[in-house]
Amino acid sequence: MSELRELYQEMILDHGRHPRNFGVLPHANYHKEGFNPLCGDKISLYLCEKAGVVEDVGFDGCGCAISMASASLMTEAIKGKTTQEAARLFTDFHVLVTGLPVEDMTRLGKLVVFSGVAAYPVRVKCAILAWHVLQALLKNDAATVSTE
Repeated sequence: MSELRELYQEMILDHGRHPRNFGVLPHANYHKEGFNPLCGDKISLYLCEKAGVVEDVGFDGCGCAISMASASLMTEAIKGKTTQEAARLFTDFHVLVTGLPVEDMTRLGKLVVFSGVAAYPVRVKCAILAWHVLQALLKNDAATVSTE
């Protein structure tokens, strides 16, 4: 089991150091920002949606390795999905990082690397920040996104 945990840690560190889909999307038709006041993570999410499908997604900001890796892996996971599928992924991911049993782990794909975060409650807010920004964006919620 320690080999699997090590692989998960390596993937999180890789995505934290070299985030995928990092950068502003000038052609985005949705933009939302979020903040984790506990550790200072900041995320701006840019989404290009057409006919209910996430055609492109990007993010920028700064934060810890878990926050950046979560945003990076989230963008990979939702690209090409419908907005309904993206919303379902939010629910599955939230359940995963809070330590509850996930109904269908196969939907999460690479996101299962965050399963160990549940053991560190303070880090859950880091992992979930980008996801809360996504959820607010999909719901067209005008309120500022904060993990507090």
